[in-house]
Amino acid sequence: MSKANENIGCNNQECIKKDDCKRQTIAKNGTAKEIRSFSGTKEKGCKNFIPND
Repeated sequence: MSKANENIGCNNQECIKKDDCKRQTIAKNGTAKEIRSFSGTKEKGCKNFIPND
């Protein structure tokens, strides 16, 4: 099983876990190599969540 690519940021502002997610952090600070919008909602986070260090 391969590890999730930690260089992909997320710009989903609706996700309940966005403030705790490394993908949001790197999207906002400009260090993401690519930015996507994953499937998080106001009720749940997505399967691509990476906790902030």
